[in-house]
Amino acid sequence: MDRASKFRRQPRSRFWTPLRLEGAGAALAVAIALGLSGCAELERQGQLFSVPPPTQVEKPAPPRQENRASVQHKELLAQFGGEYQAPAAERYLDNILGKLAQASDTPGQAAYKVTILNTPVVNAFALPSGNLYVTRGLLALAGDASEAAAVMAHEIAHVTLRHSALRAEKEREAALISQAAGVIQSRQKGEEERSKQRLSVAIFSRQQELDADEAGVKVIARAGFDPYGAARFLTALGRSSELRASLYGKRKESMGFDIMSTHPSTPERVSRAIAFARQIGAPGIGQRERNSYLAAINGVAFGDDPLEGYVRDRKFTHPRLRFTFTAPEGFLLANSSEAVFGVRQTDNEALRLDTVRNPPSDSLEAYIRSGWVDGLLASSVKRLEINGLPAVVAVARAGEWNFRLGVIQSGDYVYRLIFVARSLTDDADRRFMESIDSFRRITPEEAHEAHGLKISIVTAGMGDTPESLAAQMTTPNRPIEYFRLLNGLDENEPLIPGERYKIVTE
Repeated sequence: MDRASKFRRQPRSRFWTPLRLEGAGAALAVAIALGLSGCAELERQGQLFSVPPPTQVEKPAPPRQENRASVQHKELLAQFGGEYQAPAAERYLDNILGKLAQASDTPGQAAYKVTILNTPVVNAFALPSGNLYVTRGLLALAGDASEAAAVMAHEIAHVTLRHSALRAEKEREAALISQAAGVIQSRQKGEEERSKQRLSVAIFSRQQELDADEAGVKVIARAGFDPYGAARFLTALGRSSELRASLYGKRKESMGFDIMSTHPSTPERVSRAIAFARQIGAPGIGQRERNSYLAAINGVAFGDDPLEGYVRDRKFTHPRLRFTFTAPEGFLLANSSEAVFGVRQTDNEALRLDTVRNPPSDSLEAYIRSGWVDGLLASSVKRLEINGLPAVVAVARAGEWNFRLGVIQSGDYVYRLIFVARSLTDDADRRFMESIDSFRRITPEEAHEAHGLKISIVTAGMGDTPESLAAQMTTPNRPIEYFRLLNGLDENEPLIPGERYKIVTE
């Protein structure tokens, strides 16, 4: 076995998913993705109400001693950061569920039980077993009880309307037709058939979403909540997606079938939700329960779980792995389960930091030449010491993109910093070196002192403005935009003295 094959067959890191860069085409895709992958992870917030739970996909039968509901529960916890303990919020949500159950079309069914998932991603799922899941990211975005109720009623509607089973059947039919088309017809014809079947699934999913919207609005109204809560929450989702896109950029796929075509656009969802609510009554009916909802989520964690790494301005720290590094000036960072991503939009530069296991018997020079990146300039490989840690840097080129690479050995792991620029100028090279030079191990005391952010509820005084309360916020960036988003405020909307508002604090 050659050395390159040995490295390519290494097991994946249990912390992040490693990346392989191949060829000029891949280099172009990676250069774009590097600046957008963090956004893509965060952009899923705009897909709430639209992506069925991963565990709804048919899988091999679970072990006999463990029922399917238990297996699905464990899988969801594993995929979404585990269960988040917030007793007050959980009791409040369970109380909402009780009201929804009494108002549902099937009140005799077993009541749902809520589980809060420990992730900042905004999402919710309901399973036929009676388990309902909401993320703490959703709790932060929702403005009152009626909005949270709208989300939960929508997810339960997917179950009662059997959307998961019907969707799975459609997808199985599409797969069978695609396989037949690929065997019987030409490759081009097979692609045409696959596109047709994908489109049919997309239209079907669109109708499912609208049906669940309508059913959810009716249920929350019967339960005594403001039926316009669904439209307000969908509006917040759209604003959240716009803010993420403005921070990290946005790329539209140019390869035919676009995931956005599988679901109604946010403006359409909002207008339809308003129309459903108007069939029930004029604005102002039903309860919003804003103050009681804000009291229930006071103190709930916001943003990244600090134990899994967190961003503060341009600095990323991982207490469990005990390291920190700082991105170059002008970069915006985002953490994900795959890696840390950064983008500097003004100069079309991006970076990625991830980690892989490295056999201690192999040198860093051998590792960087092992084939995980193509286009490496062998003459550029240079050994360094970064804050007491062995490191190697190099340059790679593929197509119109230039890569500045750095690998740092720390224990049994290699940390890989990939810096991408269309033009590798002296300034760009300086920014890369400043960033890799900032990588260092943190002390046990520093790791112990790490703490995350949380939602805090404050009351606006007579002289308070959105700017004055936003100044109390601790966020990775743009506190005023986040303050308005979290509180459902338009750009020029003033605060109401005596009203309670959400801020983010340490």
